[in-house]
Parts: sequence; C-alpha cells; structure tokens
Amino acid sequence: MKKYDLRSDTLTRPGKEMRKAMYIADVGDDVYAEDPTINKLQEMAAKITGKKAALFVPSGSMGNLIALYINCGKGNEVLTHKNSHIMHYELSSVAAIAGAMPIAVDGERGILTPKELEKHLRPNIYYMSKVKMIEIENSHNKEGGTCYKLKELKAVSEFAKKNNLKVHMDGARMFNASAATNIPIKKMCSFVDTVTFCLSKGLGAPVGSILCGPEKFIAEARRVRKMLGGGMRQVGVLAAAGIYALENNIKPLTQDMENAKKIAKTLSLVKWAKIDLSTVETNILYFDTSQKADIIVAALRKKGIVCGAASPKSIRMVTHLGISVEDTEDICKIIKKFEVPSKRKKK
Repeated sequence: MKKYDLRSDTLTRPGKEMRKAMYIADVGDDVYAEDPTINKLQEMAAKITGKKAALFVPSGSMGNLIALYINCGKGNEVLTHKNSHIMHYELSSVAAIAGAMPIAVDGERGILTPKELEKHLRPNIYYMSKVKMIEIENSHNKEGGTCYKLKELKAVSEFAKKNNLKVHMDGARMFNASAATNIPIKKMCSFVDTVTFCLSKGLGAPVGSILCGPEKFIAEARRVRKMLGGGMRQVGVLAAAGIYALENNIKPLTQDMENAKKIAKTLSLVKWAKIDLSTVETNILYFDTSQKADIIVAALRKKGIVCGAASPKSIRMVTHLGISVEDTEDICKIIKKFEVPSKRKKK
C-alpha cells in the first residue's frame, strides 16, 4: 500500500537533477568565504529579496535567532504573534541565547496590526525594557499557512518606522505566500529589514535556509553564525541544491496550493471533519475532528494517509513536491471512503 505523507513539507527529497547538481558542485572553504557555489547562492538570494547581502545558515531557526541576537539584543523585547514559530518551536532561544524577551501579541489569522502592536509599547523609562523589534511570520505555520496582504505588510512597516523598530520576517514559506497573494518576493521583503527563507521545505532542498539583509548586518551575522557553530566548510554541495530549488521549484508551489485546497474541499464534505475553506490559503490546512485526533491519525495511517495531530481534536496536513496531482486524487478517494473508528465502550 502506498503511503502519502502529509505531515510536513520538510519531507521533500532531492530529485535526480538536484542530486546531480550537488554531485558536480564546485566547492571551497566557506569559513574563508571561498566556496564559489555558496557565494553564488547568497548572491541569488540577495537579488531575489532585494537585500544587499545574504548568508546561508543550516536552519531557519538559526537564521531567526541571528536576526534577533543582532537587532533586538539582551534585555530588550521583540513583539511577535502569540502563535509564531519563534514563540513555540525554537526552544526559547530568543531568551536563552539572544537574551531578548518575546512578547506575545494577538492577531487574527496570525497577522500583526498596529492596533495590537501599540498596546505593547513601553514608556521611555530607564527601569523598563525597551521594545526594539517586530517579528512577522509569512506564511504563518501554526495559523494554517495564512499570509500577509500588501496593506498589512505596509501597515506594520510604517508602524515600525514611526517607533524606530526593526522588522524581521520569518519567511520560511514566503514563496508559498507569494504564490497565494501574487505579491512579488522583492516587494514583500521591501517592508522588512531582515528576512529568512527556507530551502528545505516546499522548495525541496535537503538542508538550509538563507538570511538576508543589509551588508553590515550580514557581516555581523557571519560572526554570530560562527559563534553558534554554524560555520561550514565545503558547503557548496548543499548550496547547489538551493540554487536548483530557486531555479526550478518555485513554480510548483502553486500546484501544492491547489492540491491542498482540493483535499480541504473533500474534507468539508465528510461528517467526521470540519474545516473552514476560507482559511486554506497556501499548502497548510488544519481541520477539526469528530473524535480524538490521535485516533483518527492512527486510522488514516492504516489507510495510507500519514498526518499529525495538532491538538486533541484537530489535525494538520501539508502538501508538497512529494505529493502529485494523482496522489491528491488518491488521498481524496481515501478521505471519502474513510470511516471513523467507533469509540470503545468502557468496561
């Protein structure tokens, strides 16, 4: 029986052509900034985002941490959505390593607004910590792959400038967000000071993220990356995968989005699932269940669909390069025929 793994878009695997690019990659020592392939990737990333410079990092978590370490700093506060990735999934590194305090801000669909941000500004008194930074997530993982609209990005940017705050975008899936909103990447990134994006999620590379920003910032970021243990040597073999991904795997993200919407529509037709179709903007979907999520997850796995419980009564599914149009058709057929396991009677 074929398995369709919808747990995350991190499950993508490099295809034959990407592996070939990795095999033939020209390499050097990146700690000396002498790896030609990593240098090419960083130049590409800077050009795509419209920033002056870029730096390859092993993970998006490290990229976010470096930005927080440099632009927020010890004893200061960063305003972030209450369900942001840096708040829930980065092991409190904001406080533990960067020394900054993340402040949870409300926002519908994961979107920060000046009205909510304003509530968390502090008076300029020496015994109070200062808000130095705003962090946004686009698309927003925990809120179901939701995206910032152009006017929302502009509003956050203007608020930050008015209050002398830096803005960092966790753009792990920003190419998905761009596909969903039709906002060009360069335009999207123009509203933030720094940005990270992931190569190993929807873009299909095996490892790595990119941190982009001003030249002076990236120069310091290289130092902090080394301090965190992220200095690498002949990393061009990984950079080659990233270059291939940027050149070939952005367009298929639109199909991932269509696949997710098709699965969501099918889920809306069955009695054991409840989903708001308007919330499915990109390749991530969450739905509520009629029974305990872990029971349904286990039963779906037996039918060939691998997914994960997001809470006691909700499930997350994520489409990606590894899920084809044909796979999506099969997934929908399984969902239509699926019967929820009956509740066990108490003895």
